[in-house]
Amino acid sequence: MYSTTDRVPKFMKVAVALTFTAALATSPLALAEEHEKADATATKEVTGEIVDMMCYVDHNAMGEKHAACAEKCIKSGGPVGILSDGKAYLVVGAHKPMNDELAPLAGKTVTLKGKMASNGGVSMLENAEIVKK
Repeated sequence: MYSTTDRVPKFMKVAVALTFTAALATSPLALAEEHEKADATATKEVTGEIVDMMCYVDHNAMGEKHAACAEKCIKSGGPVGILSDGKAYLVVGAHKPMNDELAPLAGKTVTLKGKMASNGGVSMLENAEIVKK
């Protein structure tokens, strides 16, 4: 059977193959660059109340009345969060918990800066740091 590729010069076939291969090889780099740009712009400041996520999620415990309990739970390793504008965010430092820094601030209003992330309905402020004002 006669094929249309039999009429295409060999150098053209090679040129198309090389172009296609180059495009495949460089496309992940372009995607990575876009991802890095998105990551840089995802840094946000969040101001809100520091809470222990166990008590907050279980029985909506927050505020000054719950501050001592929240501090104890956070010090003992419970997950820490920040409430801002009716939304709760899990707070994580640079690939480690921030419990030691945030436990004394339980029940208080604080500003944190970090990268927003979410998955499966859980929102998180990662690589967080306390903003000094």
